[in-house]
Amino acid sequence: MRRRSQRPGRRRLVAVTALAVLATSAAGCTSDDAAPRAKPKRQVPTSAAPVADPGPRDTVLPSSPVAPRPLEPGGRRPNLLLVTADDAAPGDIAFMPKLQRYVADRGVTVANGLAPTPICVPARASLITGQYAHNHQALTIEGEGGGFEAFADEDTLPVWLQEAGYDTMFVGKYLNGYGEDDQTYVPPGWTDWQATVDPSTYNFAKPEINDNGVVSEREQYSTDLLRDLSIEQVRDPARRDRPWYMWVNYVAPHTGHPQQDDDPLRTDPDSDRRLKTTVPAPEHENTFSDQDLPATPDMFEDETSDKAVARVTWARWDERDRALLREAYQQRLEALQSVDQAIADTVDALRETGQLENTWVVFTGDNGYASGEHNLTGKLWHFSPILRIPVVIRGPGLPPGGTVPTPVTNADIATTFASLAGATPGRPQDGVDVTPYLRTGADTRVVPIEGYKVKGGTKPLYDGVWAGPWTYVRTPGRREELYNRDLDPWELSSVADDPRFAGQLRELRRLTKEQRDCAGETCAREFYSSAQR
Repeated sequence: MRRRSQRPGRRRLVAVTALAVLATSAAGCTSDDAAPRAKPKRQVPTSAAPVADPGPRDTVLPSSPVAPRPLEPGGRRPNLLLVTADDAAPGDIAFMPKLQRYVADRGVTVANGLAPTPICVPARASLITGQYAHNHQALTIEGEGGGFEAFADEDTLPVWLQEAGYDTMFVGKYLNGYGEDDQTYVPPGWTDWQATVDPSTYNFAKPEINDNGVVSEREQYSTDLLRDLSIEQVRDPARRDRPWYMWVNYVAPHTGHPQQDDDPLRTDPDSDRRLKTTVPAPEHENTFSDQDLPATPDMFEDETSDKAVARVTWARWDERDRALLREAYQQRLEALQSVDQAIADTVDALRETGQLENTWVVFTGDNGYASGEHNLTGKLWHFSPILRIPVVIRGPGLPPGGTVPTPVTNADIATTFASLAGATPGRPQDGVDVTPYLRTGADTRVVPIEGYKVKGGTKPLYDGVWAGPWTYVRTPGRREELYNRDLDPWELSSVADDPRFAGQLRELRRLTKEQRDCAGETCAREFYSSAQR
């Protein structure tokens, strides 16, 4: 077995000097928003739509933070269940009625779930480290700083939880590239390990599973298989003896194979778009064939001269391209129906075994996903459909059925689980235990955001901050975008060059400089309420 000590050590983040060119799609976790076929001539940035003046304030944060309100402590340490759907976007959960009934209606829906580095590997590494990507150093998908090889997994959430007396179980997709060199490797800290191995992870019909060091091919639809494996864990009599943590990471709605007859790659193989699709279960094929693409103002945006950071937004979609994208979008929703059913089945198993009332259930995604918004498909970039992630939480002491504005990052989930379990993290925590803020009305917090080339490299394509209604990003070449989502919720008009926002721009530049290399206690940890303004 290949020893972890043989893997490359951590690399220090190289100082930013120039904007790298976005690479094309990588195997396993793709960024479908590759460079467009042609770019219009660059114009002087102008607003795509007029944006109101928010007033003369130069600051972007309220004057005082919100005081936390801890939940009432329970009598026993809770079980912790994390369910992730790969590439699930916040808008997708409107098509998941069982998630609503079994989790959201009995807990809270987080309106401001965030993936600070919104692409597969860095997001999932944050879920088990409590750190932002620039600290755990798994920055992208492959190459330098990318994939499974870039992640030091000796000191992660399952290790801390085991030391605190928890059983720890993993089911599903791990980090991109896992299993390519050693299919039998089991990372430290896991009591039970049942992971798909690459490249079979994306074979929805015949995935291979590493079951605690023994690999076998399974002939069962991927989502159903992972559901069954996780329910076996829930029903295991050993679960009654010790508190437990389980991470179930479904591959759907990520792209995969085998191809279907109506896949864009099959119906229009000569298309320059090369749109990959996911694979719904047979019983859900074409159940959303009448579903249109979202009709939001940011879809297929016409005016893009203010989009200075992500030049791929300048792509243009003709009617044929849009029809192909609509098919890909429909298949995403169809694939999520099996995930929706799996969540219901798992909650039922928790109830039947008497464990539900003492179990925190968290559903989320690793990153959001664009299906035509700002002329993009896929992830990586800084717009709300991509940065935002679904976060739905059910747990002891949470009020049922509400939506909370608390900004929650994927790093926070690891930190929160460690806190709920009474475990001691072995890494400095960039994340925050968010449970004391879920009932405070806190809707503002400074979160550093950053993205890296898909094909590898430690120089960011962009960095910036999400702070209350503000999204600010810049490239190493100092191109900037600034949006106020209260005034411009669809991020149609960057106001980086608007003199009315000069004070806010200066403050967001300062916060970016302050937070871009933050670690642990130097990361912004305070929550605010915009009602204080």
